[in-house]
Amino acid sequence: MKKRKFYIAIFIVSILGLAIIQYQYLKIGLSLAKIQFDKKIGQANEAIKQELNYRNKLTFLIGRALEKDDSYYGLGVDRVQDASRNFLNDIIEERLIYHGIDIDFTYELHTKDSLYYLKSPTSFEKLENTTIYPIELEGYLPNLLDKRLILELKFQDLNKYLLSKLNSLTLPSLLFILGIIIAVLWVLRTYYWQRNLITVTNNFINNLTHELKTPVFSMGLATKILENSATEEQKPLVNILRLQVRRLTDHIDKVLELGRLEANKKMFSLERVDFRPYLQKLCEEFQALTAIENVSFSHELEPGPYTIMAEVFHLENTINNLLDNAKKYSNDPQIHLEAKKTKKHLVIGISDNGIGIDEKDKGRIFQKYYRVQNGDLHKTKGYGLGLSYVKNVVEKHRGKVLIESEKNKGTTVSILIPITNER
Repeated sequence: MKKRKFYIAIFIVSILGLAIIQYQYLKIGLSLAKIQFDKKIGQANEAIKQELNYRNKLTFLIGRALEKDDSYYGLGVDRVQDASRNFLNDIIEERLIYHGIDIDFTYELHTKDSLYYLKSPTSFEKLENTTIYPIELEGYLPNLLDKRLILELKFQDLNKYLLSKLNSLTLPSLLFILGIIIAVLWVLRTYYWQRNLITVTNNFINNLTHELKTPVFSMGLATKILENSATEEQKPLVNILRLQVRRLTDHIDKVLELGRLEANKKMFSLERVDFRPYLQKLCEEFQALTAIENVSFSHELEPGPYTIMAEVFHLENTINNLLDNAKKYSNDPQIHLEAKKTKKHLVIGISDNGIGIDEKDKGRIFQKYYRVQNGDLHKTKGYGLGLSYVKNVVEKHRGKVLIESEKNKGTTVSILIPITNER
């Protein structure tokens, strides 16, 4: 639960951090776009100023409109002013578009005392968020009126306009962030769904194996009773039955033990021990067993204490699993166990002359229930739990498992357990 909250927290912080960085980039982009816009406005304003600097048909018409003089055109003051507004609006729009500005605008032409003024034919409904760029005119019109004449260009929602110019960068960024969020949420959902499924499966298997223990115990008890009263002809059958009951018991215990290890780490208690005597005893027991089964086994233990932090029961089971695999997967087994100390680790290596492991299978053999597809899968009995158990136990000892193997030439499995201070 803590890990889940930790990963979710990391995800949220990462998305927030990405959003903040994107926001900062957006602010920088807006600032650059504003600088570019101001540059273009400066160029357009200069062009408009030059257009209105000298006497021409437009400035003459504007002059008559500002002075409210219709004597030249004879059309009436209102019509002269309307014509001036529209012609001036067209000239401003043309110069803005020429310099790459296609935003809605209004303008106001007035003197400082507002005795003379002219407004654009259109106006904004709202006055807020309006940016003004003033142009002080020179030449014909100010001289005509003998006053300072200002042309103000007004733009509304300038930031909105600039953002629209950045959409080619902003929208893909938002889509990518959204895609990352969806992908991560899907992965988390799938991971926790599978984890819950595995938990349910493990609970089912554990419950099933617990239920199996009762009839297996009864079978074992019945076998012992039969063994005492069996005839000479019946004893081989009773022995077969006893061996199969023992094998079934071992499988059940292995499943239960692996389930306990995966479900509750607190059950795994490490203690400082000299593991050499335990390893020596284990080798001697395996030597006696292999002598009966016509298996060649040798071992070589480096002298000195093997002081490690260990859970002896599980570590012994781990080595027994590896020895049992070396025996099962060899046609004419020749097994060698070697133990030595390095500066940091106790290294226990188990070598055999068996069928070996393909390179493609090396990364998967430690997965639970995985078995190498090797022709007749049922020739060698098993459930794909042994190496999963080995990896689990070694990792809880803060160690690691190494495998060297060549197809049809044998395998060497080494487990490395950290050595602790011998004092």
